[in-house]
Parts: sequence; C-alpha cells; structure tokens
Amino acid sequence: MATIPITVRGAEKLKAELHRLKTVDRPAVINAIAEARAQGDLSENAEYDAAKDRQGFIEGRIQEVEGKLSAAQIIDPSSVQADGKVVFGATVELEDEDSGEKVTYQIVGEDEADLKLGLINVSSPIARSLIGKEEGDVAEFQAPGGTRRFEVMAVKYL
Repeated sequence: MATIPITVRGAEKLKAELHRLKTVDRPAVINAIAEARAQGDLSENAEYDAAKDRQGFIEGRIQEVEGKLSAAQIIDPSSVQADGKVVFGATVELEDEDSGEKVTYQIVGEDEADLKLGLINVSSPIARSLIGKEEGDVAEFQAPGGTRRFEVMAVKYL
C-alpha cells in the first residue's frame, strides 16, 4: 500500500477522531439500537433504521481512519532538512505578482487541508507548482480564473 504523507498535527487529529468514534459514537449508537429494538416491531421502526444507518457510517469511518493511519508517513516539518526548498510540511510566504497580495500556506496532507487556515493539500495545483521552489522563485499554476503567478518570499519549516 502506498504511504500517505501527513504532518504530526494531522496524525494526532486522526487519532483523536478514531478515539472519539470508538469510545463515544460507537457506544451511543449501540444504545440507540437497543432502545429502538425495545420498542417492538422492527419492520416499521424509523428510529431502528436510522440507528442502523448511523452505525454503518461510524463503522465505515473507523475503517477509513484506521486505514489512513496505517498507511501514514508522519512527517515533522520542524525536523525537515530541505535547504530552503519547498517540500511537504513547509510553510511558504507568497506574493501574488498581479495584485501584490501576500499569503502564507503550509503544504499538508489531504485530510488536513483547510484553505481558511492556510493549509493546502500537497496534491493541489498550487502546492504541486511550489514543490522544489526556493525563496525568490516564481510559481505558476492554473487556477479556475486563469493562470496565477506567485513569488516565493520565504520558506519555513515550523
């Protein structure tokens, strides 16, 4: 199985979700199924059907998270030695060449990506165009609104 890059923070987040699913959500849905069964006729019991559907979702998510964690290659960005190059986990300060707007992104794994927090997926077009660049380089990528160009202002490993 191919490894999936993930930061330490992302791995901790997945582990916390798995713990919650197993210790809170799973027991709650088991209780809901037991209560629905106690009501009698299961053929017309909407609560029972809803609880069973929820149980299927929870069990599926548990398997998905366990699979991701087992295939995860946990990378600590602060220990990366990349000599100023943009790599997975790097935090990059960019300046839009057209507008002059400055933005900061960290390149993270798929499950961690959240653009509002400045976390971009390593397989996104902008991240792919940044990988391997250094301070002063220009990254060009295709965005839905057309071609965008960003100058790399700084590369940090936090």
